[in-house]
Formats: sequence, C-alpha cells, structure tokens
Amino acid sequence: MDINIKKFKELMKNENAILLDTRTLEEFENGFIKNAINYDIFQVDFRDEILKLDRDKLYLVYCRSGGRSANAMEFMKANGFTAVYNLIGGVLAWVQNGNELVEEQE
Repeated sequence: MDINIKKFKELMKNENAILLDTRTLEEFENGFIKNAINYDIFQVDFRDEILKLDRDKLYLVYCRSGGRSANAMEFMKANGFTAVYNLIGGVLAWVQNGNELVEEQE
C-alpha cells in the first residue's frame, strides 16, 4: 500500500517495523532515513535477499521518489509479505517536508 509521510512516521514507531531503502548504495550513503537498511533493487541478488526476510514483519520501503520502492513492494506482496508499505514521494518528499536524513547508523 502506498502511504503518505504522516502514516509512514506513525508506522515507524511500531517495534516490528523494518525500513528498507531500495536505492543504490551510493544514494544510501549520501543520506537515509534513520534505522533504514539498504536493499539496492538494481543488485542481481535483490530478490534472493528479500526472500530471506521474515514475512511476518512490517516493512516500510522507500527510494528516491517512490518508483523503485513501489516495485519492491509489489514483489514482496507477490511473495507472501502481507505488511508492506511504500512511502509516496520517497526521500525527496521526506526532505521537502522538513524531515532529516542521516549518513550513518547510531
């Protein structure tokens, strides 16, 4: 399901939520949403790596503008993941709405 920033931030509070950044590693290293894990959709092993994830968790996916993460969400839903949410507008919208990106995990 595509969701707006407000809903995305609400779901981030869920202790079972996992943030997946589907951008390239270079994009990710230039700034990401706090606690996100990079799963580059362009990597050859992207699908194999996604299929290793726990299907019972809550996944919040995003990319630069929402397209790549929408594709990732559809792949995940088609493979048995039930709680997958895509951030409309991606990090561009995130930053435009006054939210921060970080450059390293805490």
